[in-house]
Amino acid sequence: MAPFISVIIPNRNGEATIGLCLEAAFASDYEPFEVIVVDDHSEDGSVEVIERFPCRLVRLDRHRGASAARNAGAARSRGKVLFFTDADCLLEKRSLAVAARAFQSFGPGVVIGGTYTRQPYDRDFFSRFQSIFVNYSECKNAQDADYAAAHAMVIAAETFRSGGGFPENFLPVAEDVEFSHRLRRAGYRIVVDPGLQVRHIFGFSLYRSLRNAAYKSMNWTIYSIGNRDVFADSGTASTELKSTVLFHFVGVSLLILFSIYGDKAFLYLSVLPVAASLSVSRGLIGAFFRAGGTTFGIAAAAYYLFVYPLAVGAGGLTGVARHLVLERGRR
Repeated sequence: MAPFISVIIPNRNGEATIGLCLEAAFASDYEPFEVIVVDDHSEDGSVEVIERFPCRLVRLDRHRGASAARNAGAARSRGKVLFFTDADCLLEKRSLAVAARAFQSFGPGVVIGGTYTRQPYDRDFFSRFQSIFVNYSECKNAQDADYAAAHAMVIAAETFRSGGGFPENFLPVAEDVEFSHRLRRAGYRIVVDPGLQVRHIFGFSLYRSLRNAAYKSMNWTIYSIGNRDVFADSGTASTELKSTVLFHFVGVSLLILFSIYGDKAFLYLSVLPVAASLSVSRGLIGAFFRAGGTTFGIAAAAYYLFVYPLAVGAGGLTGVARHLVLERGRR
């Protein structure tokens, strides 16, 4: 029999996207399921939008964060299977059917992650770049994934409860990573089903793309230092990206030395980090070309190699600094 699925969606000031999210959820070709939206004390018109749909609305009496909202939704769920997604994500018509099939195939001892579609809801360059980047990074090690992202996480209700749920009052963007790592330590397996996809609404500009990269890099660095896995190949925090950031700063340093001393040897040597970045990131760069064509592929590769690492590196250095400050405060 098809398992009953509880779709759990946290919402905080998501008036612009929650309607589209719920329209997509209720357009599913799967039965049976319920939708639970947990409003995290929104200050916009989200609740009025949510109330137009036949979902269960849970309202938190104060702003408590996405993890607390997800946990509150799980506590009120009826499903044997929980499907977590976000208020700016659109389920595909087959998403729940794919989730049910994967759950029945793997069983409750496996937590199943999904990913973004290669083409996002928005058609701008930076949103397309991000969606392809996430899709490639999360699917690369599908059968032995480091984490299942909360934008498309399928987990047995009993597993979720025995695992303790998402950590509350925790680093933003790393809650699902910490929960996944906790489940792995308890003996559960994490896999990613590349066919389990949601279409994300980014609305990115250059500024928002770089700000997102720096913010996530900062918080991920703080978590990784504490978890002692800074160099792990972990989804979007991949070894390719970390290597590219390192090579980028080596190349910039060589160009600075050239500008200071005028020695062309530094200029010639600066080509080597670019070649190294191309080599380690050839899989992702190939994904840009396959998903977006030649013109997009060239532009995305250039952005990834020469601009994106600045934001990721700056966020990483800020994360190191903040970790040191936090450690000093604990002493």
